[in-house]
Parts: sequence; structure tokens; C-alpha cells
Amino acid sequence: MKARQVLLIILAIIFVDQAAKFYIKLNFFAGEEHNVLGNWFKLHFVENEGMAWGWKFGGNFGKIALTLFRLIAVIWGSFLLRDFIRKKMHRGFIICAALIYAGALGNLIDSLFYGLIFESSNPFSQNVAQILPAAGGYAGLFHGKVVDMLYFPIITNAHFPTWVPFVGGDEFEFFRPVFNIADMSISTGVLTILVFQGKYFTIPEESTHHTVETNTLVDDNTQIL
Repeated sequence: MKARQVLLIILAIIFVDQAAKFYIKLNFFAGEEHNVLGNWFKLHFVENEGMAWGWKFGGNFGKIALTLFRLIAVIWGSFLLRDFIRKKMHRGFIICAALIYAGALGNLIDSLFYGLIFESSNPFSQNVAQILPAAGGYAGLFHGKVVDMLYFPIITNAHFPTWVPFVGGDEFEFFRPVFNIADMSISTGVLTILVFQGKYFTIPEESTHHTVETNTLVDDNTQIL
């Protein structure tokens, strides 16, 4: 697979991911929600200070550490992806690696720059954030929040059976996390590699050449055709 093709995949995912995030950020206030398909697919705007799928990590210090980790992972991933292409690894594996890389880069852009270019979205005043506000952004470099918006509450108002330990009788919802296209790209790449790892990492059998030994004497008087 050519590097140009991989680059086009990455750029396409980054464009769609950032376009969706800009649309939500400039048209929704934090916490705003709208149905897309019935009650099971919604756009629900939340800003995530932590990892994918809304997980958080260690407050302000954790936020900086997580952004730095993402930055290092993307830089390392650039060299790793180039190595995969040079070694001509399986096309499907390279595409999956590109999906993971693009997703990581998409969320890194939010973490690095969104705090600088957007004002804060306040769910109480229900303000829609402006881009490049005169008063400055809501946070500094490395402190931006990741924009999430995809919400699929397929099963709601359900409860765990009472016999289930620790959560018996508690409310149950599937699927609860709110995520974005970058998260979806990462998850798709990882899951596909896990499912098709046997195909992606199969080493083709090398051709074997057998030497045939013979007792035939070859000299000036003998010719073997």
C-alpha cells in the first residue's frame, strides 16, 4: 500500500472528525441534545477532559500528562506507520493502523488547540461558544477539551436483575458513553486487528529447495543432460 493512499485516509478522517466537532461547538451549547433517528441515535454535546469514551484521568495534572502522552504517541505512530508501509505489511493492517493514528491525531488537535481558539460552553447560561473570542479562549495550550457528540441510547429505562451482585436493581442503559468520530476510528481499527490478526500477521511459507544427491560420476567422459 502506498504512503499517499494512507495519507488520504488519515486526512479524510481528520477532516470529517474536525468538521463535526466544529459544527457541534459552534451550534450547540454544552449539554444540548437533539434526536437524529428516533430516540436511539442522538447528537449530545459534551466536552471530555479525559480519555476516549469520556474516561477521566487525574485532574489538571492528568490532563497535561494525557495530552503529552497523545502527542508522543502520535509522533511515535508516524514513524511506526511509515515502517509498516516500507515493510509492505498486509493492506488491511495498514488501513487499521491508519484509522488508529487518525483517531489519536483528531483528539490530540482538540487537546492542544481547542482551549485557545474557543470560548467556554456553559450549560447553565446555554451559550454557544464563539471561535477566536476577543477575551481569549477558555484554556491554554495542552488544556483543551475533546468534543464528543455521538450518543446511541439503544436500551433505556431498564434495570439490572436484582440477583446481579453490586448493581442488582440499578438502572441500566445501553449504550451510555458519548463519543466522537476519532474515538470510533480508533475502536474500529483496534477491533478489526483483533478479529483479523490471524490473517494480518500470517507469515507466508518460504519456498524450500531440496538438493538431490546422486552417486553418478561426472567427468570428461560423462554428460548429464
